[in-house]
Amino acid sequence: MQDRVTITNARVVTPEGVLESASVRVDDGRIAEIREGYMNGTRQIDARGALLFPGFVDMHSDAIEKGIEPRPNTFFPVNIAVIELDKKIAACGITTMYHSLSFAEMEVGLRNNSAAAGIIREINLLRQKLKVNTKVHARFEITDTGAVPYLEALIRDGQVELFSIMDHSPGQGQFRDILAYKRYYGPVYAKSDREMDGIIERKRKAKEQDTPGAIDHLVSVCRKHGISVASHDDDSRAKIHWLKTLDIGVTEFPVNEEALAEAHDQGIQVCLGSPNVVRGKSQAANLSAREAISRGYGDILCSDYSPMTLLHAVFTLDRHGILPLHEAVRMVSLNPARAVGIDRVTGSIEEGKTADLVLVDDSDAVPRVIRTWVAGQEVYATC
Repeated sequence: MQDRVTITNARVVTPEGVLESASVRVDDGRIAEIREGYMNGTRQIDARGALLFPGFVDMHSDAIEKGIEPRPNTFFPVNIAVIELDKKIAACGITTMYHSLSFAEMEVGLRNNSAAAGIIREINLLRQKLKVNTKVHARFEITDTGAVPYLEALIRDGQVELFSIMDHSPGQGQFRDILAYKRYYGPVYAKSDREMDGIIERKRKAKEQDTPGAIDHLVSVCRKHGISVASHDDDSRAKIHWLKTLDIGVTEFPVNEEALAEAHDQGIQVCLGSPNVVRGKSQAANLSAREAISRGYGDILCSDYSPMTLLHAVFTLDRHGILPLHEAVRMVSLNPARAVGIDRVTGSIEEGKTADLVLVDDSDAVPRVIRTWVAGQEVYATC
């Protein structure tokens, strides 16, 4: 888009509903006017009846890890991986991306402290070259107290916009038993059973350290710097109550209905995975996101490991009669924007907000993004 442009003949998805055959005027990268019917403009884009969505806000995506290390111990340069992924996520309708990097020294792949910290700093150096609003979500494995100084330095240097705590120890959370843990990490990272036993034993010993002190300290540092905090793979009422004491407002991927219902009752926002919605089940055989949303639980969808699924999760919820389209769209736009504190700027098609917009052709069985704009600038187009 140039300084002023008008999108006409669009089905505009607002937080309240869908405006049929409406127009949106954009001035200097912001939404200046929304009107049902036709609107004159010096430069016009005819949407031809396509849906106009707000740009997606993806608060949790591990895709960058696979972009850098697509196979075990096979690495590409970070700058190439980030720039190429930037193009792909624009094509998925994502206009604000929180790249998730894990600090988990006793896990495998890129999830060690020095590698994760280096990748985060390189992503930030590349920001001005990227088309999509690019931010960082730092994930702290609570068994790795050695990560604390790395994370504290990154937060104080303004390198992180979202922080989360996680515990991947087998026997709780995502991995209810040791076998489930081995089945996941062993094949993915080409680790032998003996190597996995070593990792598990080191995690067990690490949990005996002062992990609550590390968590309290890092959460406090985040609060001081205005960074939102989330928790990961919560599995009980007790854990949800613990989040409440820490004033943590988001739980990502609660693994069972007990944690899900308690989070809802406590006013803690629930973030579920869009791959889970599209597939209809969890890859770890935990909670079905589609079923959870059908029962009235769930506030946010994130792409987790598959950016392409955000768009298709929205239509899955709509076409299965689980949510009307505009409510499904809120789960990938306004709701995550609120959770991370950027909803005054983006996350919905409202006058005065940044023109982060996605034009979607839903005339076929598989909907597709046909144009994406970030702050009024076209960053992806198929026509």
